[in-house]
Amino acid sequence: MPLKLPFFLARRFVAAETLDNTLPVIDELQAEGLHVALDMLGEFVDDRSVAAAARDQYIKLTERLSRRADHTGLYGTNISIKLSMMGQKIDERFCEENLLELLGVAKERNVFVRLDMESTDVTTSTLRLFERAYEEYPDHVGIVLQAYLKRTRQDVERMCDLGARVRICKGAYKEPPAVAYQRMSEIRARFIDYMKMLISDAHYPGIATHDEEIIRATMAFARAQRIDRDAFEFQMLYGMRPERQREISQGGHHMRIYVPYGEEWLPYYTRRLRERKENVWFVAKTLFKR
Repeated sequence: MPLKLPFFLARRFVAAETLDNTLPVIDELQAEGLHVALDMLGEFVDDRSVAAAARDQYIKLTERLSRRADHTGLYGTNISIKLSMMGQKIDERFCEENLLELLGVAKERNVFVRLDMESTDVTTSTLRLFERAYEEYPDHVGIVLQAYLKRTRQDVERMCDLGARVRICKGAYKEPPAVAYQRMSEIRARFIDYMKMLISDAHYPGIATHDEEIIRATMAFARAQRIDRDAFEFQMLYGMRPERQREISQGGHHMRIYVPYGEEWLPYYTRRLRERKENVWFVAKTLFKR
């Protein structure tokens, strides 16, 4: 039997293992003026019955959120989903059927659904599925683009043409130099270019970063171009720079916190550790405290 790691290891980055225990976390964040994107963890399903079960769980999550007073409107609670959980790597048409079923419920319940971007073996498929869904549900589905990919400029241009809602982030998966920039200075410069394009020409983009240079560049660009603060939002991960999250919100900018939950937390937790050395130190201190 494989060893199951204790959840306390992930508690900094993952709200809880169940939705019931996650909802109080959402309430606390919203009480402080922060918006939320809720993410049920899991990825890369290779069994149709498991993919169908994930679709049904997303639908139940959508229905449950719709009964809460905070779910509606541009700043209401969003959900983020991974298409690989709904059969993307089994059969794209099967995944599309699952996605459209979910979005039908999301439209009825007025819940916004963001399609997470995963590793590059599914990038083209994810964008293809997004565009199919966007034709039918333009107000209820958005996409994520990753600044470190060499293809992203053309994808940003395409999303601006569509007027789609985009979350732009650096990218958390380890990708080879053939498809992704490797130097942080270059990734940061690309991110800032894409941020300017999206704020100018897309619909309510999410600037998803913990990088202070990018945060300040975004604020400076919006001021210089006289872009209203209601035209975009910042986004950060749950557990990352919480004091700065609140500073940005209290300063008058919209801030959305990406809140993951669920038992399948290990891959997500591992990516968070790879991103920043201080995250490893935090976990080591936690272990010694126990």
